Amino acid sequence: MNQIQELHKQAMDLAEAAFTAKLRGDLKQANQVSRQAFDKESQAAALIANELDAEPTRSVLHRSAATLAIDCGELQAAERLIAMPAAGYAYALSGNPPQEIAQELKYLFIKINLRPYFERHGLSFDEEKLSTLMGDKQGA
Repeated sequence: MNQIQELHKQAMDLAEAAFTAKLRGDLKQANQVSRQAFDKESQAAALIANELDAEPTRSVLHRSAATLAIDCGELQAAERLIAMPAAGYAYALSGNPPQEIAQELKYLFIKINLRPYFERHGLSFDEEKLSTLMGDKQGA
């Protein structure tokens, strides 16, 4: 578990550095560091992916990696982390994540897939309204 914890710590440090770079307006640096954070968190999630009884750590790492993937524009990677097995690894929702984490993972999955769904059907998409709606539903 030490390797997983170390990778996660590195990923969170990098995510914080990316956030700081973004606040400074250095979007190029923010992007680079976000990708590094995603890479580290993905590695940590992969190391625990098949340990279905390692909850909530397992699902938290997957949620974090998926969120970082979305931040980097890696939507397919985020989708695989949440709900699609890849390369023999179980996905986040295949274990027994706590209800709150499962809801957050499902929200991320909707966030990834709703815009393309609307676009395929010629409908406009308002991400702000989705965030408001999903925030209300998560609080309930």
